[in-house]
Amino acid sequence: MAIVKKLPGRPTFLRLAAQRPGYRRLWVARTVSQCGDIAQFTTVALLVFHLTHTGLGVSILAIAEIAPVVLLAPIAGTVADRLPRARVMVAADVTRFILASLLAVFHADVVVVYALAFGMSAGSAFFNPAAGSLLPSLVSDDELIAANSGIWSAAVLSQVLLAPIAGLIVSVAGYTPAFVFNAVTFAASALFLLGLHCETRPTHSGGLGIFHQSREIVGMLAKDRLLRALVVAQALAALSAGSTSALLVILARERLRVGGTGFGLMLGAIAIGAFSGPIILSRVGSRLRRQDQVFAAFGLRGIVDLALATITSVPASLVVLVGYGLGTSSGNVAFNSLIQSHVDDDHRGRVFATFDLVWQSMRLLSLVSGGLLADALGIRAVYFVGGILLFAAAIAGSVIASRGSSGRS
Repeated sequence: MAIVKKLPGRPTFLRLAAQRPGYRRLWVARTVSQCGDIAQFTTVALLVFHLTHTGLGVSILAIAEIAPVVLLAPIAGTVADRLPRARVMVAADVTRFILASLLAVFHADVVVVYALAFGMSAGSAFFNPAAGSLLPSLVSDDELIAANSGIWSAAVLSQVLLAPIAGLIVSVAGYTPAFVFNAVTFAASALFLLGLHCETRPTHSGGLGIFHQSREIVGMLAKDRLLRALVVAQALAALSAGSTSALLVILARERLRVGGTGFGLMLGAIAIGAFSGPIILSRVGSRLRRQDQVFAAFGLRGIVDLALATITSVPASLVVLVGYGLGTSSGNVAFNSLIQSHVDDDHRGRVFATFDLVWQSMRLLSLVSGGLLADALGIRAVYFVGGILLFAAAIAGSVIASRGSSGRS
């Protein structure tokens, strides 16, 4: 991979956005696309509940959005490593634009909604590994934390602003305008990406078959201690996060005894932490190795889950949930930056897709097991187990990685 010369001075998002035209285009495209994802998630969830009036209907929607990642990850990763990544992202955005436009017209039948939601999630399965793999071609290694922080912070801010706006559009004007807005965001993202010119492009390495490409990545993960540590840690963390994030509303009602307003404050506290995490990481992250940043974030989330299982004070829970957001956002930024710097350009798309596969598979298992555990032993048990799993992720990852790793970290 060609080396991108570092800009003088401390890297910050504002400096990168001003002086790296390629990064600026990618940031705008990802932010706009993220707005579409948020509008999609909010609007479709409201629509499915309106059509089915059941929690099962919403659960099926979650499965329809997770399944494409699980099914298509090997193909998506190979595509991201064999084709120009900006073009892969444009194709994914165009596909999602078409499907969102169809959803704006055909949304009276819940089966059709599930099918179109599946298709849009399939587009995301290709878009995300290509986007994550492209970034190191646009910034230097020392700028990855600042670059990923800018993308993550914009995504959090979009979620805070767009989720209630999408709900308001549905309430005032119905579902069609909300889906039209969603379609427009994907079209805008594709247009920005069309003007993105990268310094490098992936090469056609290895065999041509999907099986060969996937087997190569499995072998790579097995041999590389750091990647193996990240797989184990992420699997354990996803087993925790899938249920604890989905069941936070039950904790709010049964443990903290708050209604909709209180739950909204809890989500706001998470958003404050999530927005602040990348900013803090970009300022102090250089004091720790990136792998230590990742595992420390898992440990912080473990402390948060154990605290949520213990406290009953609403103000205390809000303080703790700021830590929830901090751990989640800083961990994601550090994780992406570590993969981008550690994995070579020819394999990066498949590695990202493999981690998506691990995360979504374990998240799906967590959703099922967490619901059963909450019904059997109560919501506190879910957060106690979640905290233990996150501590296990931090410890196991640190131990495996400390035995020696290849490449940069």
